[in-house]
Parts: sequence; C-alpha cells; structure tokens
Amino acid sequence: MTATLSAPTATRGLVEITGVRKSFGATEVLKGVSLTVEPGGVAVIVGPSGSGKSTLLRTINHLEKVDGGHITIDGQLVGYEIRGDRLHELREKEILKQRTEIGMVFQNFNLFPHLTALENVAEAPVVAHQPGKARRSREEARRRGLELLDRVGLKDRADAYPRQLSGGQQQRVAIARALALDPKILLFDEPTSALDPELVNEVLDVIRELATSGTTLIIVTHEMGFARDVADTVVFMDQGQIVEQGTPRDIFSNPQEPRTRSFFSKVLEPAFNI
Repeated sequence: MTATLSAPTATRGLVEITGVRKSFGATEVLKGVSLTVEPGGVAVIVGPSGSGKSTLLRTINHLEKVDGGHITIDGQLVGYEIRGDRLHELREKEILKQRTEIGMVFQNFNLFPHLTALENVAEAPVVAHQPGKARRSREEARRRGLELLDRVGLKDRADAYPRQLSGGQQQRVAIARALALDPKILLFDEPTSALDPELVNEVLDVIRELATSGTTLIIVTHEMGFARDVADTVVFMDQGQIVEQGTPRDIFSNPQEPRTRSFFSKVLEPAFNI
C-alpha cells in the first residue's frame, strides 16, 4: 500500500478514513470507504446486516487490518507507519499503545468473569502503557473506577462479579471500562444487540449522556430512534460502501438515494419522524 498523508493536526479525536478496503477470502467487505468524523462528533452507522458496518468499526482500532487505504486519528496513522513511500504495519507493542486511546464497547460485554465490576474498570489504567502518560497507581485507578461506575449508575455494584449483574448492567460496566483510559474516541459495536428489550434503554441513556461529553463517538446500531436522537451524522452503508450520509433529519426524513429510501421504508415505523 502507498500513502499520501497530511501532517498531524493538533485536534483531539479527529478520525479520517480514506479509501479503506477489506476482504475476507474472495469476499470484499469494504470497498473503498472514506469517512471523516470531526473531534467531538457523534457518527452513527446504520444499514442492513452484512453491509460492513462492524468491520469498518474494527479497522479503526486495527482489530481488522486494512487491505487498502488508511485510517488516521489526529493525523496519526492507525496500525501502520510510513517507510519511504509505503505503509508498514507497526509492532504489536505500538499497536497496543494506540488502542489505549481508542475505547471500544462490544456486543457481548467481554468482561473478565473473575474480576469485580470495579476491578474490571480499574485494571487497564494500572497495566496499560499510554503514550505520554504515566501508569496510574492502583489507588488512583480504584478512585477513578468508582467515579466511572457512579457515572453509569453502578457505584453500588462495584463489588459485584459479572455473573451477578444483568446484561444491561454488564454493558454499563463495559462502557465505564472503555472510559477508564480517557480515550480520544469511543467505538460502540451494536451495544444493545445482546440485551433483552427491557434492558436496552438503560444502556442507551448512558451513551446519550456520553454524546454530550465532547468525546468522539462512532456507533454501529440498529436502534433508529436512538440514532436520530444522538447523531451529528448518520452514515448509511450497504454492500461494503457508504451509500449516503448526512444529518439525522436529512437521512431519515429526506434520503436522496433509492437504496437508502428502500431500507428505511422497511425498518422505520410510519410515524417515525424528526
């Protein structure tokens, strides 16, 4: 892969995805995707299953290696460095450092079952090596962990193990854990898809609050009402490409592309409006 990149910027949380391609075997899942999310912006990615949404999200923190194109955060390449006129993958140690600035919340919580809620949140700041930052002491990490659990409404469950928590509570602990390293960006991969319907709103309410915090959020979801409420930009993907993007009002009320109109005609209630 060759690269032509601009100089690093001084902003925090600017995500620039340029011509990203990704294939699994003979199947091209991402077909030259380009997207910019401004610092502090909230981009919500929607579209049918298999459209490449989650794969795109996973390329942003290099959980999936790109086959073409590149991604930068604040002007710095994700997962690669330039040598000469070509991109070369970073060493695993350097990739792990980059990931400390990119929080990710998965569908299935991924909590450590042998750790309490507080220990799940406080562990990363103690062991992670963040660029330009000293590791926190265990006491500092514990204090910060309690603050974050309080923020997601679970300070009273700090000593509970994941098996003692509901799915919604586990996902809120996962969000607190993602915040523990003060990331530039938070990625959410269908954060409510594994939850019972009555537990969805407790998680979405936490993300709604985060959407006003100034942290850049990129969210993959099937919750259209939530997307309408929190997004600055709604991105509609299909067959590995961005078909259309715009404000929630533009995308939900007046989509321009036939494929976008067809999708929303099937998934939105007739009374859905901005």
